[in-house]
Amino acid sequence: MDRALLIQALNNYQTSSDEEKATIPRFKSLLTNFSNCYKRSLLTGHMTASAWIMDEFGTSVLLVHHKKLNRWLQPGGHADGDENIIAVATREAREETGLKSLRLIEEDIFDIDIHLIPKHKNVNSHYHHDIRFLFVAERTENYVISDESNELAWIPMDKIYNFTGNNISIHRMVLKTKLIFK
Repeated sequence: MDRALLIQALNNYQTSSDEEKATIPRFKSLLTNFSNCYKRSLLTGHMTASAWIMDEFGTSVLLVHHKKLNRWLQPGGHADGDENIIAVATREAREETGLKSLRLIEEDIFDIDIHLIPKHKNVNSHYHHDIRFLFVAERTENYVISDESNELAWIPMDKIYNFTGNNISIHRMVLKTKLIFK
């Protein structure tokens, strides 16, 4: 999915979330006005991609405990110049989990979010414009904790709030997942 296809996907994206609806114009503005929006060197904000990884039963999600942010999150990261945002989500998921059974459910956008990343060392605070895709993996497969994480765990859907606190975007993805895996 290149830049033009991503803009088209955002134009067609259907969501009941007011938070997501409000971010669509910001995504499209970034994509149309900044040729370098896929590079982290764009310090106002840049594109990222994430993988919402469900087990094959739809009962648990694989989350990483991010070292820098000290929070439980879905695997994901910077595009680093790669405009194929699906490839970015897949690459980041594989790098952060080591899963070989990882399978993209569909190429449609699962969720979108713009969130502020706090200043860290010599990098000022900035926004991540995150495109999320739905993946499935076998829960029995061994995973690998990357250098970017403190921990990695399959979290049961009914316990996810205990791990993620008041993370609205994760709660939104849980609700979407429950609609898919009824």
